[in-house]
Amino acid sequence: MSIRRGIIAIDEGTTGTRAAWVAADGTVGGLHYERLAVSSPRPRVVEQDAAEILRKTTDAVHHAVADAAREGVAIVGLAIATQRATTVLWDTVSGEPLVPAIVWQDTRHADELATLAPEWDPWLVPRVGRPVGVRSPYVTALRLIETDERVREAHRAGRLGFGTVESWLLWNYVQGRPLATTATTATSCGAYVIGEHRYATEYLDALGFPAELLPALRDDQDAFGMSDPAVLGIEVPVTAVLGDQHAGLVGLGAVSAGDAMCVHGTGSFVDLNIGDATPARPGLYEGALSLVAWRAQQRSLFTVETFTAATGSALDWLCGSLGWFDDAKAISAAAAESSGRRQVQFMPAMTGVRMPVVEPRVKSMLTGFDFSTKKADVAAAVLEGIAHSVAWSLEADAEVAGVDVTSMLVGGGLSQSDPLLQMQADLTQVPQRRLRETEVASLRGAAFLGGVGSLWPDLEHAVALLEEEAVFEPRLARAERDEQVHAWRARVELEVRLARAGQELRD
Repeated sequence: MSIRRGIIAIDEGTTGTRAAWVAADGTVGGLHYERLAVSSPRPRVVEQDAAEILRKTTDAVHHAVADAAREGVAIVGLAIATQRATTVLWDTVSGEPLVPAIVWQDTRHADELATLAPEWDPWLVPRVGRPVGVRSPYVTALRLIETDERVREAHRAGRLGFGTVESWLLWNYVQGRPLATTATTATSCGAYVIGEHRYATEYLDALGFPAELLPALRDDQDAFGMSDPAVLGIEVPVTAVLGDQHAGLVGLGAVSAGDAMCVHGTGSFVDLNIGDATPARPGLYEGALSLVAWRAQQRSLFTVETFTAATGSALDWLCGSLGWFDDAKAISAAAAESSGRRQVQFMPAMTGVRMPVVEPRVKSMLTGFDFSTKKADVAAAVLEGIAHSVAWSLEADAEVAGVDVTSMLVGGGLSQSDPLLQMQADLTQVPQRRLRETEVASLRGAAFLGGVGSLWPDLEHAVALLEEEAVFEPRLARAERDEQVHAWRARVELEVRLARAGQELRD
């Protein structure tokens, strides 16, 4: 059997974690997936078990490594993509998580953070690329140090580990137990100066965050050290660590300025690659965030990102909790049979909205049905609500970036829904390009970045391996599209006003 070289890639997401090997010809094999539990014990609180994340990610790697050995793939590196702003606090002596991981969807401190916004938003937006926002790993950690005895004692004893998921995995997987983070994850946490690759210490000092807890900042493509064979079963260099959406950006081939990407997972993320220039109009929309796309060789590329926090998870709720459909595929199949009257509207806001403003108090809404409404109409409305969110996100990205959209690449589980992608094409008026095997885009992207210099001379050679599966061209006339968009956005804006009016009455 001929020996091929490959990289083990990890994609640790919110609702699941997986690993696979990626060979030099772009082939992905040995894919193993483990589902992760997400709990919401009370409103605005979203948590996970960090020990489960570690255990199941490790299991996935072991499966991928074993498959690589069977298939004659020589593993030459490890690359990691993770969910980004989920907070982990652990004991660096025992290695045990001290509290549940606080998921990026968690908004428990939104009211406290809102009090900081008037003073800090004008400073943060042009430097960090985002306002104070509705969640902060740093505020989360501070409040746990104050209120949780185990966290407080670990901090007092100098054995408190703090970071997001990539920091947690690096600490467990790399020899020497480094405590590090990378540009793409740091930029999502709200205290990273994107143009200078440094922490926004001015803001962190004002919060009172202990500087000694900050993970060391690294490039996304870097020499992180050798993996621990006692943990993973392989001893290879760890060469790339980046946020999952950024890995998707690379894995879908959106590596040039003007390339846009939409990845549908737990939420739906829309990123626009703008090259090596920072955005032209940061802060134009509260929910449009300026990020590092990825950083390599001490050079950053940038992107503008918007997202809807709960789309795939909203479909899971419709299927699981309500039992209206068997699964997401059934929703797509039903939507294809819809009458197309579009009188039913769905707004995916299980954890609030982010366009045109960030408002966590808004709830999801399904409206416009009567006795003539069929199940297929509801299915179409659910997908159309997601497509409307994507269209609004893409417009906001382009306005903030000051860059025209040249292409839209789609990935993630829901990208397999033809009705959804046709709706996205109609509502964005931009062709939607679905590549083959988009479900492994984040794995492939992490490997592509980590394999530059060993398997591929540069990213352009790596993404040239990608194959297009389908293109969805806009069919809806612009005037009709504008009418639908106006009606849907007016409803969102009404829900925002109602939520804020309700809060004022309670206050």
